[in-house]
Amino acid sequence: MSEKNEAIRDAKALGMPKMLLLGLQHMFAMFGATILVPILVNNYFHGEGLSIQVTLFFAGIGTLFFHICSKLKVPAFLGSSFAFLGGFSTVAELNTGIFADMTYGEKLPYACGGIVVAGLLYLVLALVIKLVGINRVMRFLPPVVTGPIIICIGLSLAPSAVSNASTNWFLAIVALAVIIIFNIWGKGMWKIIPILMGVVISYVVALIMNAIGFTNPDGSAILDFNGVASASVVGLPPFTLCKFDLTAILVMAPIALATMMEHIGDISAISATVGENFIQDPGLHRTLIGDGLATSISAMFGGPANTTYGENTGVLELSRVYDPKVIRLAAVYAIILSFIPKMAAVIASLPAAIIGGVSFILYGMISAIGVRNVVENKVDFTKSRNLIIAAVILVSGLGFSNGLTFTIGGTSITLTALAIAAIAGIVLNAILPGNEYTFGENPSGDINRGVSFNPQPKKESK
Repeated sequence: MSEKNEAIRDAKALGMPKMLLLGLQHMFAMFGATILVPILVNNYFHGEGLSIQVTLFFAGIGTLFFHICSKLKVPAFLGSSFAFLGGFSTVAELNTGIFADMTYGEKLPYACGGIVVAGLLYLVLALVIKLVGINRVMRFLPPVVTGPIIICIGLSLAPSAVSNASTNWFLAIVALAVIIIFNIWGKGMWKIIPILMGVVISYVVALIMNAIGFTNPDGSAILDFNGVASASVVGLPPFTLCKFDLTAILVMAPIALATMMEHIGDISAISATVGENFIQDPGLHRTLIGDGLATSISAMFGGPANTTYGENTGVLELSRVYDPKVIRLAAVYAIILSFIPKMAAVIASLPAAIIGGVSFILYGMISAIGVRNVVENKVDFTKSRNLIIAAVILVSGLGFSNGLTFTIGGTSITLTALAIAAIAGIVLNAILPGNEYTFGENPSGDINRGVSFNPQPKKESK
């Protein structure tokens, strides 16, 4: 395709048919990762978790809202955030205070309420950045703090991946192998959608096995289509209102430290890809507001947190079409899909073993990205201060498995391991001498912040 060598900033020049196809390409890029979040959360909540329809609806609405907040200038898609998976898992297992006698389904709105507050923290950061500048703010959130926190997020979820995969190791290994193959040897668009391909191909294998008569090792059926048969073709997403509790807020809110850094990294990546400084114009404060409000609005009505997607940045690099209108088309597609319960039911029938195989690599990659965060930003561990900060965060994040529960004014509050780790890391970084991190000095490192896979195809050398 000859246009590929030259960037296209107005997609209208390509004609409406190509614009529609490019929008579809962006939708496929985000689809696998976006639907995986509610699938995993449903597993934590034993079938009473997030709705795939609601997730797709707010991915689309959140993306459109983000574009309005960023003056229609930034070609970013907002999909489900993986960073909050650990928070969902923790809330599902809370058994203190008001959560003691709740069902899993009754706990979910409180997890969403915590995400609403986490999203509002974006507004606080946006205001502070607007007032004092990004460099001063980022000194309190250097990679030596955020990197180990991300490592803890991934490692805390590892037992869940093994548990699911063990229901049928063959299917789990198929899903895992497909993701690895597409991630390592895939070219172009195929390299950008390894999660989607892992889900689709392993599901096809499950269909074949089920048709032949194979069962899981425990004798249960590999696939259950009861939900698919009863689902209607067209219907409204099942919105639910969030609820608020301080314990759930303290579970979810600290995770915003990772996702806000991810946002900054993704905006830096999009700026580098497109060749425009979106941190300056429309301004990082505007993009943070758009992302934060999109997250809060989604969670308010029973959806997951939203985040800017590296997958779609990869499509920008691949297609060389930088027009944000194409991303908005993908958002419209997502909204349309959210009104098809039958499709959501097919996705929900995904065997636990496939979920385990996908999450087997996903959770490990989250932790590995935390390591990359530290390496790419050249954190110097020959310095005692950095070693101490990382050590305290890792031990706090992995050691306080049951958190710290205390009572204030008759109310039982649980401070989770991740919250303890985040507080300890930020405080130590602030009081220990020798903080030399400056945002902007290492652009490639700044891009690799937060729980972002940034699957951008490498530019071919001429």
